[in-house]
Amino acid sequence: MQEKPIIFNDEMVRAILGGRKTQTRRIVKPQPHPCNEPWPDLQPGDRLWVREAFRLFDAQEECACYDLCVCSRHHGKPVYRVDEDCGESKWKPSIHMPRWASRITLEVTNVRVERLQDISDVDAIAEGCDDTHITETHPPSQAFRKPTPREAFRVLWDSIYGKKDGCPWVDNPLVWVIEFKVLGEQVK
Repeated sequence: MQEKPIIFNDEMVRAILGGRKTQTRRIVKPQPHPCNEPWPDLQPGDRLWVREAFRLFDAQEECACYDLCVCSRHHGKPVYRVDEDCGESKWKPSIHMPRWASRITLEVTNVRVERLQDISDVDAIAEGCDDTHITETHPPSQAFRKPTPREAFRVLWDSIYGKKDGCPWVDNPLVWVIEFKVLGEQVK
């Protein structure tokens, strides 16, 4: 069994914590030649620790109790943006989260490779998608029908990978489909 970090944005962390996300797709890098099969780096039973935006609580700077501070027991403990996004500017990007600060551990239950556009509505729902992800590109006044979870996933994919990694939906890359179960949320 191996243990590796995996980054999720705030929206996907909420979906994991809410029990709505049980799989994730990641781009196969590099994209293999059509004759070659990519070799999986993960196996069922491996564990992934979730990296998310966070900061460390500082009782001296953040508490008005001063000398009688009962908050001091929380000093130096992680605070997660998903739980307390109050416009604070001290958030550290998820890439900088150390293992000890991670509160979510996932166990890989299945790994497979498929083309991105082969995702089904059932799998899009397991990705944590629903029609709320489509509002930016299809305002309600223009929508003639309710978008499918697959269409919502396409919008989400392009918002994450379309520009940053240069791997938009239309390119239909090979992706790792990683299915998982949440082992627990560690209380810090």
